[in-house]
Amino acid sequence: MKIAIDGPSGSGKSSVSRAVASRLGYAYLDTGAMYRAACWLMLDRGVTDDDEVTALIRSAELEPGTDPDHESIAVNGRDVTTAIREDRVTSAVSKVATNLDVRTLLIAEQRRLIAEHAEPGIVAEGRDITTVVAPDAEVRLLLTAREEARLARRARELHGTADADSLAATRESIVGRDAKDSTVATFETASDGVHTLDSSSLTLEETIQAVMDLVADAHED
Repeated sequence: MKIAIDGPSGSGKSSVSRAVASRLGYAYLDTGAMYRAACWLMLDRGVTDDDEVTALIRSAELEPGTDPDHESIAVNGRDVTTAIREDRVTSAVSKVATNLDVRTLLIAEQRRLIAEHAEPGIVAEGRDITTVVAPDAEVRLLLTAREEARLARRARELHGTADADSLAATRESIVGRDAKDSTVATFETASDGVHTLDSSSLTLEETIQAVMDLVADAHED
């Protein structure tokens, strides 16, 4: 079974996807981490021209881990799991994500990984998994939440609190990045056949259970 989960920043898709994959004994693919890894490489090599960035990524070996209980990703054999979460990568990742040639390269690799782990199953999450990468997935879900809920979650994750200063510091990384990425991917409204789950008023456990229920329904079908 293939499970595809899309959503904006702060919607909880990574936490939910990992938990669902772990409980089902499935592989897990964080496609956003692949874009971050590509961005890290771009910054590490000091490359800015779009064509040069594409050439760099084409020749690189990105190795995302698929164990939902152990986050990992390597670039050309170097572990960058922690490095891809640095502020400098977060600030620049949209340059890679909006490069259509890079997207083509990474989408092809994402499709390969999903096919490789389709048995017993895989949960893949990102921005365009339900519509572009795996539109044939048995379960397709758009996980969303109100902006204030997403900002508060990410502020607590990054700063340990959701006070006014933390929310202000987080806003650009959420709203700004979503605005840039929405120029190349649709992740704010569900396409035909894609379930929508608003997690604004749900706990993490309630959200996970809602997804598990969708999976159970798909198995029955």
